[in-house]
Amino acid sequence: MKKVLFTMLGFLLTLNFAVAQEDGAKLAKSAGKALTAYNIDPTGNSAKLQEAREKVENALKTPEGQALGSAWQTKGDVYNTMLQKDLARRMIDPKAPLTGDNDALAAFEGYKKAYELATKKYEKSDAIKGISEVHGHLINIGVTKYEAKEYEKSFLSFKASVEGHDLLKENGQKSALDDPKMLDDQIYFTGLIATMANRCKDAVVFYDRLYKKGTDNPAVYEGLYNCKMEAGDEAGANTVLAEGRKKFPDDTALLFVEINAYLKAGKLAELTSRLEQAIAKEPENVGLYVTLGNVYDNLYQASLKDKNDADAVKYFDLAKNQYTAAIKLNPNHLDANYSLGALYYNKAAVRTQEMNALPDDYSSAGLKKMESMKNEVMGLFDQALPFFQKAEQIDPNDMNTLIALNEIYARKDDEKNSPEIKKRLDTVKGGGKNAGSYFKQ
Repeated sequence: MKKVLFTMLGFLLTLNFAVAQEDGAKLAKSAGKALTAYNIDPTGNSAKLQEAREKVENALKTPEGQALGSAWQTKGDVYNTMLQKDLARRMIDPKAPLTGDNDALAAFEGYKKAYELATKKYEKSDAIKGISEVHGHLINIGVTKYEAKEYEKSFLSFKASVEGHDLLKENGQKSALDDPKMLDDQIYFTGLIATMANRCKDAVVFYDRLYKKGTDNPAVYEGLYNCKMEAGDEAGANTVLAEGRKKFPDDTALLFVEINAYLKAGKLAELTSRLEQAIAKEPENVGLYVTLGNVYDNLYQASLKDKNDADAVKYFDLAKNQYTAAIKLNPNHLDANYSLGALYYNKAAVRTQEMNALPDDYSSAGLKKMESMKNEVMGLFDQALPFFQKAEQIDPNDMNTLIALNEIYARKDDEKNSPEIKKRLDTVKGGGKNAGSYFKQ
């Protein structure tokens, strides 16, 4: 009995293998016949359309089918027919869903491959005719996918729409993208959606096409810069950015890209003019004032290191002015308050180091100088304190703020506030949260 079962199993496996290896050319031809039958009588032969789809897909799984331009043409015709059937239903019910996910794209892929494999003039003509019929739908479905946040699918549809346009124009046919501005917009949005689908390498192809023709769209330069940076081509990215800034000096988006690039590269001196330009364009943008304050703050620190006292005084005042302007715009801005407090605090820290470096001098003049410097340090801490207190009100769990407050109160020997602040700092260091602010508003 066991031998018989094994014999039958072997027969079944052989049979399944034979089905799987069914001739691709015959399947494709059979799919074409099924589609013809459906087109002759769509109502009476409604099942034939599904039969045609299954057979042509199976045909294209075989090496013979994949090499046949006629098989790909049939695929295009099948999916185009399915799409037209859906669109006809939508004329009655505009809310009727599409049967497939993107039959226009599937049809285009079939027609495009058929065109590539065509050896006769009529074969190319049939493929181009099919592309012409589905072209507009590629754009519409791409928009629908974008609105649904299906960016990968939207990109594939938009990409096909641009490729379809190129094929139609190569063959002297009309395209839904014949208007030059519409075509440029479609190419740009294809690149943009590619980046949204995390396909920067694909996006570069479309951005570069516009870039090379001298586009008047500054967003192309921004997109191309970002993608080149992602690819590690910093030199190429900076070239694009420089060209974009020169061509579009008033474009805010490119200005901000340049600011971020300079921040990343640590080009502080170049940053100041760019940030001032940005503030002139967006005077209510608190973050710009804080960023410019940070740049001046860093220049102040660099001047101290170089022992350039004149520049240190200048940059300290410029930083203070920017932080103050930010707080004036938004008194509850955490970074602005913390940064202004830190500016005074860091100056106090520098003066403390200078004081500690003084030689031992217990003369009247030496003690007087020491006392003067100590008073200056404590005065700077007192100037910093209100801004750190305000920062703590805004965020009672900000680690840096609590560290600064803890240091100041410890130096002031404040027996009331020092232990409370230390307790709150230890809570945050231990991964906990303070329920509310210590310095009630």
